[in-house]
Amino acid sequence: MALPLTRVLRREAVWLGAAGTPSRRAISFKLEEKTAHSSLALFKEETGVKYGLVGLEPTKVALNVERFRDWAVVLGDTKVTTGQHYWEVTVKKSKHFRIGVADVDIPRDGCIGVDNHSWVFAYAHQKWHAMLAKESFPITGIGHPEKVGLLLDYEAQRLSLVDIGRIAVVCTLRTEFQGPVVPAFALWDGQLLTHSGLDVPEGI
Repeated sequence: MALPLTRVLRREAVWLGAAGTPSRRAISFKLEEKTAHSSLALFKEETGVKYGLVGLEPTKVALNVERFRDWAVVLGDTKVTTGQHYWEVTVKKSKHFRIGVADVDIPRDGCIGVDNHSWVFAYAHQKWHAMLAKESFPITGIGHPEKVGLLLDYEAQRLSLVDIGRIAVVCTLRTEFQGPVVPAFALWDGQLLTHSGLDVPEGI
């Protein structure tokens, strides 16, 4: 069930886990090749993804039920069911992408950000949007930086976009996760590079 999206205009206090103490975990993940659409190629030990026409021919792609069939999407290989997690994405070499999280069993015939199975921040036409439950909301004040951060707080049911230049939350999606979620990415040009295993920055 999707809850209202909240624009965060100030830095928030440290978010606490269920026991009332900070629960900050360094998620480490790679991109899972078996989920990647045939137009996507992984690189740098499965931490980066490139978009290209090479590979679009279905006969050259191993068939499996985990692969996205219609949209250029790839998922991370680490499930999240508890705690706070933070990772960064180098986005400077793409002008059309979506980054966020998705249910581990999201349908493979759709795209992230268009149903109740995913929660994403999208960049296209030089503008940012937050997307969930078939709704889209504009985000301002961030531009097209070299790198952005994502902060997932599973118990608090929040996913936030972080401006790492200012170490500040730009926008937060509030929702209700029904089960395990994984990092999720889509792109239609250029490339993205993920950086995981990072501690949650102090002050957000």
